[in-house]
Amino acid sequence: MLRVVICDDEYIVLEGLRSMIEWSEYGMSLVGTAEDGKSAWALIRELRPDIVMTDIRMPGLDGLRLIELVMEEAPETVCIVFSGFNEYEYVRTAMKLGVVDYLEKPITLEKVDEALRRTRERIGGREELAALRRAADASREALLEQATLALLRRGGEALPRWRACIGEDEADRVAAVTVIAGEVPKAAREEALAPLGASRTVVVADGDERLAAVFHFACPDQAGWDDVRCRMSELPDAVGAGGTYSGVADAVRSRTEALRALRFARFMEERGLTRYADVAESGVFPEGLTDREEAILFDIRTGDKEGLLRDLDAFSRWMEQERLDPELAEQEILKLAYVGRRSGRETVPGAQRGVMTVAAVSHRELAGMQTRDEMFRWLREQLEMAFAKTAEERSASQHSAVAKALDFIKRHFRRDLTLQEVADHVGMNTTYFSLLFKEKTGASYIKHVTRLRLEEAKLLLREGRKVNEASEAVGYYNYRHFTELFKKHVGMTPGQYRDDPGAPARKEAEHG
Repeated sequence: MLRVVICDDEYIVLEGLRSMIEWSEYGMSLVGTAEDGKSAWALIRELRPDIVMTDIRMPGLDGLRLIELVMEEAPETVCIVFSGFNEYEYVRTAMKLGVVDYLEKPITLEKVDEALRRTRERIGGREELAALRRAADASREALLEQATLALLRRGGEALPRWRACIGEDEADRVAAVTVIAGEVPKAAREEALAPLGASRTVVVADGDERLAAVFHFACPDQAGWDDVRCRMSELPDAVGAGGTYSGVADAVRSRTEALRALRFARFMEERGLTRYADVAESGVFPEGLTDREEAILFDIRTGDKEGLLRDLDAFSRWMEQERLDPELAEQEILKLAYVGRRSGRETVPGAQRGVMTVAAVSHRELAGMQTRDEMFRWLREQLEMAFAKTAEERSASQHSAVAKALDFIKRHFRRDLTLQEVADHVGMNTTYFSLLFKEKTGASYIKHVTRLRLEEAKLLLREGRKVNEASEAVGYYNYRHFTELFKKHVGMTPGQYRDDPGAPARKEAEHG
């Protein structure tokens, strides 16, 4: 039902149109009337009608100015004017403003009937055109999503199609690309990515995961990413971000990294954003492996027995679906057994080359097996033995390693102290150390260091130090990032805390 508002300073016109027109016959409903321009404008803004019928000359605000205001704020509104026999110049002006029809006074039921039928037809045509445009827009968006997914999977090979779908002009504006993996509501994503500057984001489904390809129109800096991390810290789930690359074809690389970062974050039970740069140096994701091989390798390096069994089953199903011939099946299994055994050795704290040697994987042993099931049982045994051996070897040094790490962090947290540096100090693989640290302390490495730094900053602020001095003294050289992080954890800005350090305690007491 189309909503109609009528504006005229003649009561008889308003009353006549209200009582004598069967509005429902035209698919319309009269929702309001006004006797002057100002009250008409207030009514229109409140009711948001589809059709406005107005006299050209009214007190307070004339019809032409009213139409101008309507067209500025709601250009989709259909306007019809009433005019006197000597007001043709006004009518011409009104038509230029976008009025679709006019009724010359005196108004008769026949004139109103003709005008309303014409208007209904025009609106029907508009609605049909709008529906066609929406369908075309949806089709273009669907094609862009398909082209973007191909770009993320195949890189340069899919670049021409992506450029054609997004448009050559917009493609030329893209300065860099970043892929983000994980479920993020649209509003939260747009708000979180605002510090990175203007961009075009295309969201696609990649298997069970949601990926957002962010095409930046200017290369984002580290300060921008620090802000994004702060804004995403309240998300209920983990999100992974790949590297940012100036070549659009490198979106395929950023996708792989985003999925890796997401997998790591989920295993660590971290919420918010984890960037691949935060875990890349751990060596947990070597190059040249398929997604299936990488998943199994990740399970071994992180000590995830349940994940290992699950991903081995998935690997087995893949082999069955692909119907690999015996030679190819043997090569796949041999490669995975070797990589898995070697990976297990590398996660042992302080392990040196030769301390836990990788058992020779015999080609002859596999070659003597007749079925795929036999080969897979052998692979499973190899990897489970490697898993058990690494778990046994590294368990003895866990407590001392964490204690040593905590002491090292306490002495050096005021500077740029990386997870890699702490892991090297205790002689552990970075990924395994980060998992062990959280298990033993109840907090991730990043959160532990953040807590130490903010407590030190609070002490410096209570001593009267300037905010930027306190920020740099505890290792934060981005003033805005420090301020947002401080406010998130303390509940007020550093400046407010310095002026009233007792406020957080009072707030906590007030709330319970």
